[in-house]
Amino acid sequence: MRKKAFSTIIFVFLSISLLAYQISYAGENSELSNGQTIYVPAYSHIYSGNREMPFMLTITLSIRNIDPKHPIRIVTADYYETQGQLLKKHIKNPVILKPLESLRYVIPEKDKSGGSGANFIVEWKADKLVNPPIVESIMISTKSQQGVSFTSRVRVIITE
Repeated sequence: MRKKAFSTIIFVFLSISLLAYQISYAGENSELSNGQTIYVPAYSHIYSGNREMPFMLTITLSIRNIDPKHPIRIVTADYYETQGQLLKKHIKNPVILKPLESLRYVIPEKDKSGGSGANFIVEWKADKLVNPPIVESIMISTKSQQGVSFTSRVRVIITE
């Protein structure tokens, strides 16, 4: 009987350990890649109150090359509005990001053209397999004594 109880305890402990390990790495992309196209949600405003008053936000698109040894090329950083119409191409010629270098593009708070469903499409490439960059949008604003800031999760839509 003790052997069965001990086996059950070990099984439960290992199961919990495995689950904790999987949860801690959920959403992290540890696979190397030589290019991706990434959808990045952004919000030029959010709504507050019962009357859905728009609360204007500054958007920062941040692209960080986290590979410690190899550069990457940022090919596209296009900004789209809620209905999917292209508003701005931030890159005319590919931009090289050296190892651990980062890049940012800012949409000012007064620019409401993107709407609550704005987004970026970011495309990057590399000559070798590298750690994929961290790409995120950061929204922030303050009014009176209220401050709002948050980031958006991204989705890889094409992998090379």
